[in-house]
Amino acid sequence: MNIKEQVKRMDAIVSQGAIVDAVKEFFADNANTSDYGNGGTTGKPEMIAKMEGFADAIAQVNGITHHHSIVDGNVSASEFIFDFDMKDGSKIYWHEIIRRIWNDEGKVIQEEYFNAE
Repeated sequence: MNIKEQVKRMDAIVSQGAIVDAVKEFFADNANTSDYGNGGTTGKPEMIAKMEGFADAIAQVNGITHHHSIVDGNVSASEFIFDFDMKDGSKIYWHEIIRRIWNDEGKVIQEEYFNAE
């Protein structure tokens, strides 16, 4: 599987704000995630539920900027800025690096988020 092509496709979907769709298409069933300081998820169904809840809490997308990605073997790192107004009146502005480990089938088996600010 061409991991560079998978990263390009997944990052394009995320850039459009279709984060739930990206998880559904690109995550392996046994994928795990880890947030900087805020826990994580175990398995694709848990991540889908988390992302659906997050997406439902967004009032307005002010911007999603994909800066660049790098791939080394089966590991990728993508830099994004996410800028959202939330339904509860709060704002989210995340500048982060998303590190992914991919399996041989081109699915994400681990995703970790790092604060890039």
